[in-house]
Amino acid sequence: MNRKRLVPLLMMLIATTFTTGCWDKTELNEMAIVSAVGLDRNKEGKLVGTFQIINPSNVAGALQGGGGTNPPISIYRATGNNVLDLDSIASTKISRDMYFAHANLVVIGEELAKEEGLNDIFDAFERSPEFRATTRIVIARGVKARDIVETLTAIDKVSAEKVIRTIETTEKTQGKSISINLQETIKNLLSTGKEPIISGFTVKGNTGKENKMENTMSSDIEANPNAAGIGVFKDGKLIDWLDGDKAIGSMWVLDRIENTYLNLDWEGKKDAITYSVIRQKTNVRVKLVNGKPKISIKVRAEGDVREVNVPLNLTDMHVLLDIEKKLAKELKKEMEVAIVRAQKNKSDIFGFGEIMHESHPKEWKKLEKNWDDDTFPKLEVDVQVETFIRRTGLRNKPFLSNLKKKDQ
Repeated sequence: MNRKRLVPLLMMLIATTFTTGCWDKTELNEMAIVSAVGLDRNKEGKLVGTFQIINPSNVAGALQGGGGTNPPISIYRATGNNVLDLDSIASTKISRDMYFAHANLVVIGEELAKEEGLNDIFDAFERSPEFRATTRIVIARGVKARDIVETLTAIDKVSAEKVIRTIETTEKTQGKSISINLQETIKNLLSTGKEPIISGFTVKGNTGKENKMENTMSSDIEANPNAAGIGVFKDGKLIDWLDGDKAIGSMWVLDRIENTYLNLDWEGKKDAITYSVIRQKTNVRVKLVNGKPKISIKVRAEGDVREVNVPLNLTDMHVLLDIEKKLAKELKKEMEVAIVRAQKNKSDIFGFGEIMHESHPKEWKKLEKNWDDDTFPKLEVDVQVETFIRRTGLRNKPFLSNLKKKDQ
């Protein structure tokens, strides 16, 4: 063989011995897969971490229908001065390396979120090469973060999945929660034109049973994790909770509603008509009026009439128009109440400042410094809503109309 060809070939063979890809590998049976992390502050001021570790064989057995009495998760706790302290201390209690790449939920205690805030906590998560940016964030409301992380659930064997799916469903079908991840939260924390909001979660029922296997072995669950409103933040700290109409109104402004129901009072009867939203779009724009920013919000919603508990003739176009107008009026009211609450909190959770920055960058530089405390609370916001009824179901006249005729 030609010497000129032999030398490069030998160099390639030698190089391959130093470029193997498994030099730092860790076998699966050497890992403790973390599915959720809970963070609280104890009475001594120390950070308390609760780690939810998946038991692979127990989860697999449950999914295959084998059942059993062994829990699908194990719980480990650690106390330290910061997040990295918790990791190292917890590792001394576990026979395997803690692996965070599958941690899809972080639960922050309510007291910790109020008193200390999120800035220092999230720094460690963001720097970690294992922690995913898509990890979901929730606030433990009225309970400790550990209470949620320790809870055993029946349908979703790993309770972290139960929390995530509940929030996603509640956001899509009710608008009372928001599914937000680590990356979005950090982005909003750093932004001068938008403050973060994070879903609250709690445990309802017999809270002494949430971490017992018998909690999953009954058709009547004694302790069940529940979505519990939306937490409002300012300067990284929790300052308020949005519930009911205020939460829903905020989600409409944020264009986070997908499919939901609107209940409408009619002729003195509460929730007489149920309107199912099948599609909607919220557009937010900012314009300058005499040098001052003004927000314009336009909502277009389409849906079906799904339930009517008063005698109405839904074949009458005038009746349908009256329902549409009243639906628009109620939805506008919900949004305006949510906006007023945000302005009172001086927390721009809607990102009006970001929109101002994008559309009027020069003016934004003048307003940026005092946006939350001065401009945003006094901001003029115009809300316009259009609702359309596309279908009224298989029955044009409500069942009650026929009953009324029969009685007569």
